[in-house]
Amino acid sequence: QVQFVESGGGSVQSGGSLRLSCAASGYSFYCMGWFRQAPGKEREGVAAIGRDGSTLYADSVKGRFTIYRDNAKNTLYLQMNSLKAEDTAMYYCAAGSPVACSDFGWQNQDTFDVWGQGTQVTVSS
Repeated sequence: QVQFVESGGGSVQSGGSLRLSCAASGYSFYCMGWFRQAPGKEREGVAAIGRDGSTLYADSVKGRFTIYRDNAKNTLYLQMNSLKAEDTAMYYCAAGSPVACSDFGWQNQDTFDVWGQGTQVTVSS
């Protein structure tokens, strides 16, 4: 049974940093990513990474967020720096096949097969 355990969310002031973790068990996926959903908004892709280390980022987080993974530990990370109030959301890790890390697929949540339970990030201005 595939299971994700997310951690690292919390409350921080604007300009601060947080690191999210997502520990996967039961299967090793090629593509892993982070999505977020703010109240009243649609879920959006934040970043994705292939097993080969190739990365994709939403324009809104480029230069501030870094996605990386430890394949040996089957764990995904999201380092978030220079946080803004608009980054406030529930953050979800997700995993899927190589198509989920394609340029046309990565921001479509339907291309991801397995999801974590979410961790809340709140940034106060």
